Amino acid sequence: MTIAELLQSATAANQLSDSPGLDCELLLCFVLGVDPSYLKTWPERSVSDAKQLEFEALLQRRVVGEPIAYLIGSQGFWSLDLEVSPATLIPRPETELLVEIALDLTLPEQAKMLDLGTGTGAIALALATERSHWEIFAVDLQQQAVDLAERNRQRYQLENVSVFASDWFAAIAVQQFDLIVSNPPYIEANDPHLSQGDVRFEPASALVSGDDGLNDLRLVCSQSVDYLADGGWLLLEHGFDQGKAVRELLERAGFALVETRADLNGCERITFGCYHL
Repeated sequence: MTIAELLQSATAANQLSDSPGLDCELLLCFVLGVDPSYLKTWPERSVSDAKQLEFEALLQRRVVGEPIAYLIGSQGFWSLDLEVSPATLIPRPETELLVEIALDLTLPEQAKMLDLGTGTGAIALALATERSHWEIFAVDLQQQAVDLAERNRQRYQLENVSVFASDWFAAIAVQQFDLIVSNPPYIEANDPHLSQGDVRFEPASALVSGDDGLNDLRLVCSQSVDYLADGGWLLLEHGFDQGKAVRELLERAGFALVETRADLNGCERITFGCYHL
């Protein structure tokens, strides 16, 4: 079959996806080792039987809902192309709002920053590319996630980032950070969305946080005050309906200038505050 024929038949078979045509193009590019422009330039090129079988096997996994990012092993975030695996959450566009807010804060030129629950390293590495003078620490409980984030760090040679394992603050010596950021688990244990869409394939440990989804957010809010410099900031991602609860957690912990920002979908997504000793 030609590239055009293969894409046409595959797109027709992938109707469960929100973007079947794009999915098929991404999978075929991955199998052929080419850029998307190649598919447009050479639609009449034949695809070998072996490559066709490889593509069709990936397509079948996509048809039952497995995320594209896991199938091709990468996901774009900020200016980076990050390696991903089922050991971590897939970085999402909404999280880029946290990066934008962090970059807008007034912080020391050589700020010290901590990323809690780093996963692929997306937030820490994105900020490291924009602030080369910052000293950034990125931690995760899961060793597989730590290893993955470290590979992403090495890929972009970001020497201002240190990645290591820690259960939140447990392995971090008491010190003062100018900025702490986190995209922690925040889904309720009985949330029906856990059995739908991409999240079915993502690690539950990175998604679920107690009956109300706030267990980890409570911990981060209460313990961050012991690790923040005077005037330091805490930035948190959370669920669309958790803005009020997270604002209350921050205010109860002694934070000032507490604010919530909405993502491009109009959902409350990032809440942050400043702590004074």
